[in-house]
Amino acid sequence: MITEKLFNCDAYETAFAAEVLECVENAAGYGIVLNKTLFYPEGGGQPADTGTLVFDSEIYNVTDVKETGGKIVHTVNAALPTGASVTGKIDWERRFSLMQQHTGEHIVSGIIKNKYKYDNVGFHIGTGDVTIDFNGVLAEDDLIYIEEQANKAVYENIRITTDYPPPDILAGLNYRSKISLTDGIRIVTVPGYDTCACCGTHCKATGEVGIIKILGSIKYKNGVRISLLCGVRALRDYASKNNQIYSISGLLSAKPEDVYSAVARLKNENGLLSKTLSESKNELYKLKCESVPEGSPHAVMFENGASNDDLRRFCLLLSERAATSAVFSENGDGTYKYAIGSLTRDVRALSKELCGRFGGKGGGQPALVSGTLDRGATRAALEDFIKCQN
Repeated sequence: MITEKLFNCDAYETAFAAEVLECVENAAGYGIVLNKTLFYPEGGGQPADTGTLVFDSEIYNVTDVKETGGKIVHTVNAALPTGASVTGKIDWERRFSLMQQHTGEHIVSGIIKNKYKYDNVGFHIGTGDVTIDFNGVLAEDDLIYIEEQANKAVYENIRITTDYPPPDILAGLNYRSKISLTDGIRIVTVPGYDTCACCGTHCKATGEVGIIKILGSIKYKNGVRISLLCGVRALRDYASKNNQIYSISGLLSAKPEDVYSAVARLKNENGLLSKTLSESKNELYKLKCESVPEGSPHAVMFENGASNDDLRRFCLLLSERAATSAVFSENGDGTYKYAIGSLTRDVRALSKELCGRFGGKGGGQPALVSGTLDRGATRAALEDFIKCQN
């Protein structure tokens, strides 16, 4: 009961007729085995095709396809009778995009193998970008070179070949392969760039890839993982980023090519303003603390609109004037942020009691805790709570 793989004959066919050999209920719906199919099953780093099966005018959505022991199992949303004649149709837009990504990966992997002698040790076409893992390190200049050469291959519009060489021919081929293969090996060749054993679907010519854009790289194990986009995905990514650049350009009243320097200047100015604001707050908090006599048993302050960091800084200054200090900030919805501090006692138990009284949570060190309160707190109630502490 081995399924005939029509996608190996022509990756550009989108519709076919077949017979249902098996239907088994599974966790995702129903697993349908056909005598032949155009649906590519997930494998080799390439996701499965999706699409529809039609039987007796009813449409069954194919949401996943996997291969097990020669059987290609199509997951659909309802049962189909064994022996039924169905027509299938793949989602061509998805298929062609996957072909673009996979063909682009071959070109890039071939260039890296030929130039740097690194092996492709991992490949995955995600819903966003494509990732390829190599067992060697690539610098930024290397990535620029690889991208230029990959797109040169696209511009040349080279015819891509797929065949099953006989053993004597195969033995003389220098081809890429992640696993040891013996017979029935499918070889995909991009003349001048790559020869690889591969079961996936690919474009007929490199020009159909459209564009290859390397997005970046990260260290991965003892090598590097690069991410890229090809074809329609690359075009959409460029359109999205271009729109963002022009939107930012408008906000900053800067030319698109000057956005980086404008943002850097704005970040520097913001840093200076933040520093000035922080210094001003500290001066304000010191002035407010001077209203509290030194050696006071308790001190309570309210500073609405303060951040958690502001509350902690204020409370630490206040702790120099009073044995137990507390600063609260109302959030505008009846809840409060707080900081409690002391230079002479462990205030963690006090924070726990406060949260038990008014709800909320908090934590910190013996001399300073902070947190939130979420029910029944008022200024008067909070002042009374702190002032009643021994």
